[in-house]
Amino acid sequence: MTLIRTVLIASLTACTAGLTQAQEVNIYSARHYPTDEALYADFTQSTGIKINRVDADDAGILARLKAEGAASPADVILLVDAARLWRAEENGLFLPIQSAMLNKAIPEHLRAQPDASGGTAWFGLSTRARVIVYDKLKFKATDLANYENLADPKFKGQLCTRSGAHPYNLSLFGAMTEHMGEAKTEQWLKGLVDNMARSPKGGDTDQIKAVAAGECGVAISNSYYLARLMRSSNPADRAVTEKIAVVFPNQNSWGTHMNIAGGAVARHSKNRDNAIKFLEYLASPNAQNHFANGNNEWPAAKGVTFDNAALKAMSGGRFKSELIPISAVGKNQIKVQQMLDRVGYK
Repeated sequence: MTLIRTVLIASLTACTAGLTQAQEVNIYSARHYPTDEALYADFTQSTGIKINRVDADDAGILARLKAEGAASPADVILLVDAARLWRAEENGLFLPIQSAMLNKAIPEHLRAQPDASGGTAWFGLSTRARVIVYDKLKFKATDLANYENLADPKFKGQLCTRSGAHPYNLSLFGAMTEHMGEAKTEQWLKGLVDNMARSPKGGDTDQIKAVAAGECGVAISNSYYLARLMRSSNPADRAVTEKIAVVFPNQNSWGTHMNIAGGAVARHSKNRDNAIKFLEYLASPNAQNHFANGNNEWPAAKGVTFDNAALKAMSGGRFKSELIPISAVGKNQIKVQQMLDRVGYK
């Protein structure tokens, strides 16, 4: 009788634990955007699945996953850089999944290559263009039609960027390496260093404001930082945007570099089905519109329309984006870091 009672108690405990797990999903997120709170609330309301979230930057999340190993409670990983997604996949931190919905919605070049079993390790969920902003009183768009132009000696003492080692720049430089080859890319990077108005510092918004203030004539920025200034209720922010203009480079060649924010199921997820549901939700038209309207990112899913006037204004409604696989950008990271050291790009 005692044995039967023990078995029954154990079974009930297991069932109760299973029911609890079925109603939650644990997210490690590098997305620190207040507007995303509405996304999480909508998911919970529509599915009944509670979201538990840990916020950190990309590097902190990957370090935590490695340290926790199989004991990690993480179910979903949200990162905001292509190279970090690729690195995490290489380190075996993601669980490749099969989702007909995600495979249909997300273009092939914005997701991991399938493994031998047909599983995909991660999916891009939103995109950001790496654009060139410039002082419209000093230069014109044709001066900066391509990323390659940034190394032209005519821009000596005019260029501002954030650190070359920042993931956003590493991804751009990795893409340039894929397009031009290592030798030409290193020569181009040296040209950027030669054209610096000051030592790299600050974030992308700082680069835009530096152009507006006359500290430099040209800068590189992710598009959503510019869109934030354009949509700001602060007159000082809008004044900044009136002094600068923007170029989506390489429209006559390979297209503008696009970085991504993406998601994956954690390798040791205890709530795998809920994790897949959450990623599929983020690829839905409703969530994709939220990325565009709430955080000024372009939707990654195919065929999604949006109403963000700032994004449409800066791009003219449409632009050509590069289509190289994100995995190729990731594989070039070590080469890029070595090149940065050689040319003295801080």
